[in-house]
Amino acid sequence: MVLYLARRLSTSLWPYISSYRIYSYFIVVAASAGVIYDWVLTFGQEIELVWRQRWSLITVLFLSVRYLGISYTVLMVLLSIPTISTTDACCFILYTAVYCIVIVVNVMLDMIIITRLYAMYQRSRKVLIPLVVIFLAASIFVAVAVPITIRNVSGEEVILSGTYVCTLDTEGDYLLLISITWILGFVWEVLALFLAIWIAVKHFRELRQHSAGGIISDCFTVLMKTHVVYFASVVGLSTLGLGSFFSTILVDPYSLRTQIYSGLLEIFRFVQMFVLGPRLILSVREYHAKLVANSDAATGMASIAFQERVHVSTSSSV
Repeated sequence: MVLYLARRLSTSLWPYISSYRIYSYFIVVAASAGVIYDWVLTFGQEIELVWRQRWSLITVLFLSVRYLGISYTVLMVLLSIPTISTTDACCFILYTAVYCIVIVVNVMLDMIIITRLYAMYQRSRKVLIPLVVIFLAASIFVAVAVPITIRNVSGEEVILSGTYVCTLDTEGDYLLLISITWILGFVWEVLALFLAIWIAVKHFRELRQHSAGGIISDCFTVLMKTHVVYFASVVGLSTLGLGSFFSTILVDPYSLRTQIYSGLLEIFRFVQMFVLGPRLILSVREYHAKLVANSDAATGMASIAFQERVHVSTSSSV
């Protein structure tokens, strides 16, 4: 049912209308424009480093994350722009689609991280097997939680003095399941960051001891730069996400503070998944392409650049 509150609208809702417009135009639309701008900016690299290269699992993951991200931005704009009218059913479908895209993209990003760590640990099964087990356990929980969460949600379009707002009504264990999902994701990302830092520190210590360096050292530098920036965004996103569930200062959904907080959460989500996520692959492939153009020594980089076949010796043991 669409509710229409005309000029007699209670003055208590005007702050919500104002803050929702700020959230929609200046945050969601700005974040969506940023994702599209990054896609346009790196499209040439995408053609050269992805489409024209031999296809692999990493290629499929990259393209899936990239173009699901563009779909996500379009859906968020349709969902958030206060001048676009929808129906209750459309609100529910849009929310469900957005939620599922976030879940699927995060699973794909986790697969990319596992592949990178597997390459950094010189294809060690001692690292791969625990990572895969933890990843599968978390993924199974999410796969079970998603349909339960969707069943506990209903969408409704509310028209507040000409402002169209898609709202969600939740019940049951919705907040509990979402909170557990956020916590599992945060723990996973912290574990992945720890493993990346551990092997990097170990690698650079061995390079100093043996006076080695060169291409492999530069490779790890590239990998760690993208890791650090990516995980910094993940920490910010996870902190804001958990804070939205447990913070007492966000109890008023109509407040400007709550809307700004939600907007910042969306910005971190956009950047982490659809800008920094694809750049995890582009940055390494770009480095490899430069080596190919400048030196025959680029073969030493192939394993980590494409994370598939050639073994790169990073240490004497794992």
